Amino acid sequence: MDLHEWPGHDLTDAELDVAYNVSAKAGEELFARHMARYRSMSEAAVDGLPGRPGLVYDEASGEALDVWGIEDGRLRPVFVFVHGGYWRALSRHDSAFMARMLDGAGVATVVPDYTLAPKATLEEIVRQVRAAVAWVYRDGREHGLDPDRIVVGGSSAGGHLTGMTMVGGWQEGLGLPADVVKAVMPFSGLFDIRPIQRVYANEWLHLDVERAAALSPELLPAGRRFPAVIAVAEHDGTGFLEQSRRFHRHWGEAAELLVVPERDHFDVVLDLADPRSAASRALLGLVRSV
Repeated sequence: MDLHEWPGHDLTDAELDVAYNVSAKAGEELFARHMARYRSMSEAAVDGLPGRPGLVYDEASGEALDVWGIEDGRLRPVFVFVHGGYWRALSRHDSAFMARMLDGAGVATVVPDYTLAPKATLEEIVRQVRAAVAWVYRDGREHGLDPDRIVVGGSSAGGHLTGMTMVGGWQEGLGLPADVVKAVMPFSGLFDIRPIQRVYANEWLHLDVERAAALSPELLPAGRRFPAVIAVAEHDGTGFLEQSRRFHRHWGEAAELLVVPERDHFDVVLDLADPRSAASRALLGLVRSV
């Protein structure tokens, strides 16, 4: 395989920017409104909700996570949500908008922070997200989390990081079973990040084609196929739409492709706050399947 001949490699840099610069597509005003909704909806979702915020999950980095929607005396299945922000923005405080919906369905929510680029390399960010999954498996039980029912999801960059928990080979190094992640739901994810080395995000990622390939879930051995809902917005960036469709084909019969109508790159994941939405129904279906 020629690492330089990825789908879209023949596009101009300007064309790639159109495909992957979703904040520019949204425009400054709409983008700012979406970001404000992330924070306000998250704050409303966890207001009064039983939880344990600010638990350090990784001693090496000092990064923490929040646990929401726990019930005394019972272990709950857990949805680990990895935030987006092109690996350099947002936090766990913007990313718990689904916690109340899941609590109503008997599911806990875990939202980890990770060190943002360029302070951390993408390899380090991947390590931290995997460490968060390891924390849920090892330590989650004492916080009301069922280590045998872990579902991972994330949006945009968080969709890529979700994909990096789907591949094989990393679990053993952390002392985890190969099937520690039982199901996944990436939203608007990036699964072959070689195009990113030629768009504006590489100003803080500093990737070359070899490192990008080594960090691309679509190019790495899966190990095992397990249930996945690959979600993307109807009005997403063209690069994100194509990557979701291609990764759906790559994952095979275990995957479902969910193209959400009348949504864009930023508001599609907010549908998880609404128990009636197609996204929430799909996520709860995944949780019940594990």
